[in-house]
Amino acid sequence: MTPMPSVLREYALLADGERGALIGPMGDIAWLCFPGWADPAVLASLIGGRGTYAITPRGRYVWGGSYEPGSLIWRSRWVTESGIVESREALAFPGDPDRAVILRRVQAVAGEARVDVVCAMAGDYGRAPARALKCEDDVWHGRVGDNRFAWHGSGAAAPADGGGLHLELKLAPGQTHDFVLTLGGEPTGVDPEAAWSATESAWQETVPEFDFRLAQRDARHARAVLRGLTSSKGGMVAAATMSLPERARQGRSYDYRYAWVRDQAMVGQAAACAGAEDILDSATGFLCARLLDDGPKMAPAYTVAGGRVPDEEQLGLAGYPGGTDVVGNHANEQFQLDAFGEALLCFAAADACDRLDAEDWRAVQVAVSAIEERRHDAGAGIWELDDAHWTHSQLICAAGLRQISRRPTAGGNAGEWLALADDLVATAGSAIFPTGRWQRSPQDDRIDAALLFAGIRGATEPDDPRALATIELALDVPAIDSDRSTSLASDLTWLAASVAAVTSVFWASRAPATIDPAVEVPTAESVRSTSAESVLT
Repeated sequence: MTPMPSVLREYALLADGERGALIGPMGDIAWLCFPGWADPAVLASLIGGRGTYAITPRGRYVWGGSYEPGSLIWRSRWVTESGIVESREALAFPGDPDRAVILRRVQAVAGEARVDVVCAMAGDYGRAPARALKCEDDVWHGRVGDNRFAWHGSGAAAPADGGGLHLELKLAPGQTHDFVLTLGGEPTGVDPEAAWSATESAWQETVPEFDFRLAQRDARHARAVLRGLTSSKGGMVAAATMSLPERARQGRSYDYRYAWVRDQAMVGQAAACAGAEDILDSATGFLCARLLDDGPKMAPAYTVAGGRVPDEEQLGLAGYPGGTDVVGNHANEQFQLDAFGEALLCFAAADACDRLDAEDWRAVQVAVSAIEERRHDAGAGIWELDDAHWTHSQLICAAGLRQISRRPTAGGNAGEWLALADDLVATAGSAIFPTGRWQRSPQDDRIDAALLFAGIRGATEPDDPRALATIELALDVPAIDSDRSTSLASDLTWLAASVAAVTSVFWASRAPATIDPAVEVPTAESVRSTSAESVLT
């Protein structure tokens, strides 16, 4: 039986860099694409397709779970009427682009455990059930789409009436049982102990402990998530999933299994600050390749390997409740000027860490030329809306030009790049509201949350009157109504808190291990009760 979908916050992400899986509170892996992020799902119950791989306790239980520190190894935990059952879950890490290995270790922590185990894969988003099922030497084999799979530890399973394989597992107190599901590649055996040990070691090496104390657990987990979403080909997907609704029944269900240039650049900048050189190098490498390949025609998003994002289409599935079943993304036809500015900001941060080479600097030149060539072209902007001359796009390009011009390697180009930055800010000056703040575009006088970045990220000085006026309004939500921006009030309130949170993480990343506990790090509430000028300066 296919499990009912759960609230999204109750799913845990397993990822190995090449693909990701979502596991729900019933021990159900409800989403997995194979072989890569943007390929068709073989477990698709999340969006109404067939395909699930579930380990679920029998009888009544309450659910919980947690990640092992600095990793995407998840422990599902159920308290039943007779004891406690856990299932340790992971995609073997680091991932192989052509082969996925799903590790699941069930343990009767307290009392006897009785669990139902169902493995029912179906290719093409659940529209092509697994076939050629056969059991050899206590291992079930079969094919899903064009790929072979092998399910180790499943010798007691039998074909289920509704398709797939089912078994009832009984464990004595303290006993464990390993399941290993391999997809693709040669159907060779996998030693569970060796696979678990290699995965644990790889995560520990990839996500070491930070040398500061503030929010260390959250910072390490964030780094693990970013690494889990980053392919060996360099691209980092925006999300492991597709078609999940941003708002129920609002027509905002998108496929985010692709690498957005802007996201890559922002993650690269954060990685530079945190000293995560592997993530930084992946980001700059991906940006460099896209700029050198496509120049001023660089798309906003690509597959993780640098391919074209497919056009949007629907699959004919029910979709996640409140959403649809859209595959592909309309950003593939857009132009987003700000992506070039974000790329320059990332390159500047990477150069400060001594991580750029000659090819990267060639990409810098391409990005600058693209800004100069296309600065007057209307584009979709950061929010991917109808084409317009968005103020944020002009300002973030100016910020990127200023930051990269400060790097010693810029040499004699610095003056020319700074002049272009000044010209972009002057052009943006045509989009000023009567109160002196920035507005979205010359034709759209509303405030835009992204405009808060103008002074923060270097497009202007932090104490620029336009930047201060914009932040003053963002921190004074009641004033938004009188400024004809009621529809953005909730977004701006959220952004004020987000800026505070980012500020706190930045402080934490800069803090020494012996930080004085009496030093107060800014919070969202303290930011909202502080003047805009003091926040910026």
